[in-house]
Amino acid sequence: MAMSSVSLNWVPATLTNKSNAPHSNELARATALSLHNSVACPKETTSNEENNCKRRLLLLGVGAVTVSLLPATSLLAEEIPQNYQAFVDILDGYSYYYPSDWREFDFRGHDSAFKDKFLQLQNVRVRFIPTDKKDIHDLGPIEEVVYNLVNHVYAAPNQMVNILDMQERTTDGKNYYTFEYALASPNYASASFATIAIGNGRYYTLVVGALERRWRRVRNKLKVVADSFKVLDI
Repeated sequence: MAMSSVSLNWVPATLTNKSNAPHSNELARATALSLHNSVACPKETTSNEENNCKRRLLLLGVGAVTVSLLPATSLLAEEIPQNYQAFVDILDGYSYYYPSDWREFDFRGHDSAFKDKFLQLQNVRVRFIPTDKKDIHDLGPIEEVVYNLVNHVYAAPNQMVNILDMQERTTDGKNYYTFEYALASPNYASASFATIAIGNGRYYTLVVGALERRWRRVRNKLKVVADSFKVLDI
């Protein structure tokens, strides 16, 4: 699991180095980063959520120090969109934005997850598995990869599949596939974005979605989350 969730904002300061840690020229040239603890334990949390929150609070000091050792990537060079916060997992090598009014929760089999305070099925989650692939292109063309994933991995046998869009991007030399799809069964329908990437010997997957009936209202908001996913070198 990630060590801490932090909010990154620009201020007139410089990055500091951990005691006895190797100093990098990139860090010396980096400007303006402050870390504000965005982990809080709401009163209405369940016991599992409260334990998870407390664990992150205990680790925040270590996480904040470790963030100061990150190279000056574009993650640190960009303003975070209004009404979003940045989740940075230095240990496992990834980051993304999520709506600032969402709260963290445990999603089985996933490394990190956040959900809407009132709509639990409106959420984002990230997982990864080991791989010997070096790049997302090693899995095949985007059309072939997306078709196989949505039809044979994401969809249940009784669900109808509709692949709505797919896009490829390159950020900081790393390639990403992002695609939009809808799944429908007799009593339930959802729509989601997924972003997949490969790095650090891992195959990463971010999925952010909502109920299909709300999709038109929240699509653009959730697209920001999907497009923000980045793999960090570890």
